[in-house]
Amino acid sequence: MAKKTPKNAKSNELDGKEFFAALSLIEKEKGIPKSYMLEKIAQALVSAYKRDHEGITDNVFIDANEAAGTVRMYVKKEIVEEVDNPYTEIALEEARKTLPTAQTGDVVRIEIKPRNFGRIAAQTARQVIIQGMREAEHSMIYDMFSSKEHEMLLGTVTRVDPRNGAVTLRISSNGESTDAYLAASEQVRGEVIREGDRLKVYVVEVRRSSRGPQVLISRTHPGLVKRLFELEVPEIYDGTVEIRSVAREAGSRTKLAVWSADENVDPIGACVGPKGVRVNNVVAELRSEKIDIIKYSDDPAEFVAASLSPADVISVKPLEGTKSCRVVVPDDQLSLAIGKEGQNARLAAKLTGYKIDIKSESAAYEWDEEDAAAAFQRAQEEIANAAAAAASMESSILAAFGMSSYEEAMQALAEDEAEEAAAAAEAAALEGAEAAPEETAEEADASDEA
Repeated sequence: MAKKTPKNAKSNELDGKEFFAALSLIEKEKGIPKSYMLEKIAQALVSAYKRDHEGITDNVFIDANEAAGTVRMYVKKEIVEEVDNPYTEIALEEARKTLPTAQTGDVVRIEIKPRNFGRIAAQTARQVIIQGMREAEHSMIYDMFSSKEHEMLLGTVTRVDPRNGAVTLRISSNGESTDAYLAASEQVRGEVIREGDRLKVYVVEVRRSSRGPQVLISRTHPGLVKRLFELEVPEIYDGTVEIRSVAREAGSRTKLAVWSADENVDPIGACVGPKGVRVNNVVAELRSEKIDIIKYSDDPAEFVAASLSPADVISVKPLEGTKSCRVVVPDDQLSLAIGKEGQNARLAAKLTGYKIDIKSESAAYEWDEEDAAAAFQRAQEEIANAAAAAASMESSILAAFGMSSYEEAMQALAEDEAEEAAAAAEAAALEGAEAAPEETAEEADASDEA
């Protein structure tokens, strides 16, 4: 009985048309460029062949022709009389079997069939291709999300870790998706998050890692409040109103300083919106976090006074040469200005960049006493410094004369004065001794005349 011939035995050869069609499909679905994948696949085929042929060097290459729909692999060998290395050389007689005009020293291309690859080599090629695709995907995701740093994205909660409360979100941008990690420290205190919830998050940073890009997100960052207002307030989005400063204690209170170059636009009113709808939308997203909106001013005193809202302020005195100021408020407004556990004053200091010292109107005189005491202290220090300088000068002068103390100098001065006095007395005595004989002679003449 005659043996049946198989109709269409499955070939191990690489079908060029199917190959390029597959690359086009990958490019369409995953966005990985065809040229990048072709390069990685060529590297994979070369690596697979080298694994089975340890003597092979860099004489293996891939010739891919998309127009012709062919993908072929060749090894270059030099024609020699006697073969020393069969991986890089071929005998002249053997070369002339396929190329009659071959000469010694020529280089010929010998096609390699993929069906000749071993199992291990094929697995190596597969791993290289998969790794190349993974690297391309990671690179695309990193490029996409790194451009979203300091922006707000919407994510879906996929997992909540019951041990530490950390949350994993699936975030998307321009068709690309990745997992982002929201640590417990970056969550709003008291906020309950469940799987399936949709949250707006602020992208703090995007990092590269061996497992792919890491997107660090936050719900407590002040930038989230800024982005939420940009979303709700068209005047902020188009630049008519500017957010100059934000101070936030997540889950409790936020202060926002806004400004507009257009005199016809009220920056606070634009942020509040008709019947407060705009600010209420932001508050709802932040789980009822209180928001104070104030008007920014280039005048430090005016800006600090506004930042302490809702408390009334009598006066603000910036201290010259420092980033500090003194604020006087009515007696009944002191606790409101400071806030619960100092929160209002703390947020005002963060918002303005000034160190704020607050006193009630009845206690403001204490600053005058403190200033007087400080002035007295400075005067004492100046006197002490002057005395120290005088003592230092005195020591220098004494040292110049070879003396060690004031007493020694006074003793030396007294000795000098005594010596001067003795010298003067001696000089006077000598003058008296010279004048005495002359007087005696005159007296003698006078007595003779008598």
